Amino acid sequence: MAKRQKDYFGLPWLISVILAIIPVTSWLLGAFTRFKEGKTLAGIIRLFLFGWNVLWIIDILMVAFTGSIFRLFDI
Repeated sequence: MAKRQKDYFGLPWLISVILAIIPVTSWLLGAFTRFKEGKTLAGIIRLFLFGWNVLWIIDILMVAFTGSIFRLFDI
């Protein structure tokens, strides 16, 4: 199994956590990550529907503990 690339451009863990805590950067970088993975529909959903609420808190926890954003939809 190939090693998975960390989100937020492969930045160090502390920088990624700081970016995840800031709502605007978490929202934009989360959507950008999904677009970069080729998951257009998931990026659009993340950008317009689920970017600011509970998903933001889950993203903070996921980045802090796993280094990766939460992936609700794999489409």
